[in-house]
Amino acid sequence: MHPARTYWRASEPLHAISYFQPAFREDMAARGLTGGWNDYFAARSAPLGEVPPAVVTALFFGFAPARVERALPKVWGRITPDVAITSRLETAGRVLEPAAATVDRADLELAVTALERAADVASYDGRALAAAWASVPRPDDLLARLWLATAVLREHRGDGHVLACVHAGLTGLTASVSHVATGDTGREMVQGSRGWTDEEWEAALDDLRGRGLVEGETLTDAGRAHREAVEAETDRLAESVPAALGEDADRVVETLRTMSRDVVDRGEVGMPNPMGLPRP
Repeated sequence: MHPARTYWRASEPLHAISYFQPAFREDMAARGLTGGWNDYFAARSAPLGEVPPAVVTALFFGFAPARVERALPKVWGRITPDVAITSRLETAGRVLEPAAATVDRADLELAVTALERAADVASYDGRALAAAWASVPRPDDLLARLWLATAVLREHRGDGHVLACVHAGLTGLTASVSHVATGDTGREMVQGSRGWTDEEWEAALDDLRGRGLVEGETLTDAGRAHREAVEAETDRLAESVPAALGEDADRVVETLRTMSRDVVDRGEVGMPNPMGLPRP
């Protein structure tokens, strides 16, 4: 497995707790924001400021415009971007405490320092969402710093994935349909979470069938090769992260993997999930 993908699988659950662990939604509600997907779009886009929904749709890539428009800009009448960021960081610091107890403190401190170093040297050309998160001031709390570093680096990979998909001729919708066609995740889960209608989904399937990438709802050999090329390019565009970890890479990845397994095994990250993320 490419080192960049190994890193992503080890670290992503530590970031993904913010999408699955109820404490995050509860904290946002206590600060004035409730309802559906409002907290997700507010919190993830907060470092961008109060941008139009079309900007968030473009950067998040896989969501139906109508789903984004139901949340934005409405949420900014209930909470500010700065408060949304504070909510994420403070909640992450609390939620990650049990996982932190599964690793040595020195290993944890090394991992946070190494991840922040990777974020500092990363290139953000063409990576607007990652650049926005990289601009967030680092908190004092070690576990909040860990979560923020994973946020920066996962959005760095995510922005690279969008670049790879667009270069391969995929839209946010056809990329999602292609992902489901791998069999790694289910249509109902992805279509439902991303907000696409049946008509939109079927039209995207027809497009991929016409290109010889899908037969029925499953990738053809050409479709698998196409998808694998996208994933390989995503890894290539993310390879600066394990490179920046240097000689600490194995130790950092093992620390993150241990913590991630803990949050997954305690049910704080949904399995299966729309991301197709496996247990590390």
